[in-house]
Amino acid sequence: MPLLEVTSLRTHFQTPRGTLRAVDGVSFDLLPGETLGIVGESGSGKSVTAMSLLRMVRRPGKVVGGEVRFRGQDLLGMDEDQLRTVRGSGMSMVFQDPMSSLDPIMRIKDQLVEAMLSHGKFSGAQAQARALDLLQQVGIPDPQARLDDYPHTYSGGMRQRVMIAMALANDPDIIIADEPTTALDVTIQAQILDLLAELNRDLGTGIILITHNLGVVVRVCSKVAVMYAGRVVESGPTEEIFAAPRHPYTQALLAATPRLEADRDAPLLPIPGRPPGLVEPIAGCAFASRCAHADQRCHDEAPPVSAADGRAWSCWRSAETGVLAPQPRPAEADESTAVDAEPAAAQDSSSSDAKALLSVTDVSKEFASRGRGLLRRERHVVNAVEGVTIDIAPGETVGVVGESGCGKSTLGKLIMGIHDVTRGRIEFDGRDLTHASRSDRDWFRRNVQLVFQDPMSSLNPRMTIGDAIREPLEIHGIATGAAARTRVAELLELVGLDPAVAPRLPHEFSGGQRQRVVIARALAVEPRLLVCDEAVAALDVSLQAQIVGLLQRLQRELGLAYLFISHDLATVRHLSHRIAVMYLGRVVELGPAADVVANPLHPYTAALLSAVPEPDPVVERSRSRILLQGDVPSPLNPPAGCRFHTRCPIGPMVNAERTICATQQPELAPGVHHAACHFSGELRAAGLEDPR
Repeated sequence: MPLLEVTSLRTHFQTPRGTLRAVDGVSFDLLPGETLGIVGESGSGKSVTAMSLLRMVRRPGKVVGGEVRFRGQDLLGMDEDQLRTVRGSGMSMVFQDPMSSLDPIMRIKDQLVEAMLSHGKFSGAQAQARALDLLQQVGIPDPQARLDDYPHTYSGGMRQRVMIAMALANDPDIIIADEPTTALDVTIQAQILDLLAELNRDLGTGIILITHNLGVVVRVCSKVAVMYAGRVVESGPTEEIFAAPRHPYTQALLAATPRLEADRDAPLLPIPGRPPGLVEPIAGCAFASRCAHADQRCHDEAPPVSAADGRAWSCWRSAETGVLAPQPRPAEADESTAVDAEPAAAQDSSSSDAKALLSVTDVSKEFASRGRGLLRRERHVVNAVEGVTIDIAPGETVGVVGESGCGKSTLGKLIMGIHDVTRGRIEFDGRDLTHASRSDRDWFRRNVQLVFQDPMSSLNPRMTIGDAIREPLEIHGIATGAAARTRVAELLELVGLDPAVAPRLPHEFSGGQRQRVVIARALAVEPRLLVCDEAVAALDVSLQAQIVGLLQRLQRELGLAYLFISHDLATVRHLSHRIAVMYLGRVVELGPAADVVANPLHPYTAALLSAVPEPDPVVERSRSRILLQGDVPSPLNPPAGCRFHTRCPIGPMVNAERTICATQQPELAPGVHHAACHFSGELRAAGLEDPR
């Protein structure tokens, strides 16, 4: 018997423009020990579906029809008291942002105990003991000591583990996880996914995983439901759907997803157009206006639901045969490939003939802090960045990757001059900017611009986008009046937006369009280098593909150089000529992107790459895993010698008596592809990857 049966679920929102059909007839089942992945673009109805299952949709939203049966009980017909017994104990939820779900002024132990006592399943003493067991179960290091800590003292991955522990507190039959790994590094993401898989396997817990990361679905989900415009357009076994999708939308999502194994010159294929508004009824297929396979029937008449071999899909073109033709390649795709020629510095970073646009030489940044209370006189120093040396040539993209806290963003802020350099030297086009004059800094800031992760926080909500783009033109004295308006129109066209949208406000645009506006604003002063700090991290796969394609086109047309900071290694691999891998403030590996991905020399790089889930079942099954133990050490007290040696798989697996790693810090050796490791390349050579 299914744990959960959802039939024709409909959730509507009353808006000034009319009734918005956010969820419009969704149906699926969940069996014990099964993991169902729900995927789709932002606005497809994934999260509203999850909230509807537990009747947590806030006004003006309302569940208006359908059935949700949990172990045969109709949840939509229950009163609040009855529903309260199901929430948390029968079905529980893990939200995307754990910090907003945890009470910042309550200790972790008290929050876990409160969740248990509120359902009456445990006594006070039992709840206290179970809180410790839960932290041990989800892999929190030293759980006895961490029980009395507050949420802000936990890392992002540890907070997400606490949320999973809280979801498990009352032994629920179903866990609904809404984007639980979106903001996490690949290593922490891998740990969370492994934990969910263990719960699924060992406890028989049914899991609904909502995500836009198709690789995550391949790694942990046995079934997948693809949502578009409030409806499930395709569902069935994960491996079969990813191997041969029968709906064009599923096919388009896969084509837009970056992959580690893909050729860098093969462009990502973003889905054209925008999802339809859900206020007006849709006569035909909701995806028809964006579908390369669509004919007139698709626009005029809703497709039937076809079913075969445990799969279901809604598409006219594959209804009869069950086979969908390959994704048509748009003509403009050939124009959006990466830069034609590798920059000189990308081919040989050690060549003295290669003139760098930006040179970062032995740069370090220390942050000082004071103790608390009686210890305030005690001074602590955090080495956020230490001894980093990187060059970027004109027209080159250097990707910087690593876990949270490794110093990626701090390095970007040092280059921008937001933070002062403690030691080292930064040069741009031959000028020393470490102790630059005001005129030199003004010149530098016109030549180098920063693109942040969240475009909404980068734009003034009260300024039209035309004014936002015109502002830097006027500040730098480049253009005013009619000339500025003309330049704004040119910039909007350059990033693929209609100049007629200049009078609109930021909230009237989608996330991808806002990021295009931010890029247009950065390009207004004609810079030569863009520092992109997680510029596509918050976007779904289609919007991400659009922005990556835009950055590649601008690089080809304008000769821009990029420093691309991200924890998404697949995107970095697709966009970058070279990759720098950082760990605890230091660069541990640097080399051409293809070489770093295909033949990592540092065990940390190999571990990062093995943690990236690939959206291909065949590739994912054949890949080996390197499981890092423990958390990243504190930068207040980093390990002596190699900073990675406390988590490195080489020492304990090859020779426990190797002491050089714990006593002597390795340096980056000269060369095109090099790593700061005493036993560079030995991990893969010894075949020590965990085969799980």
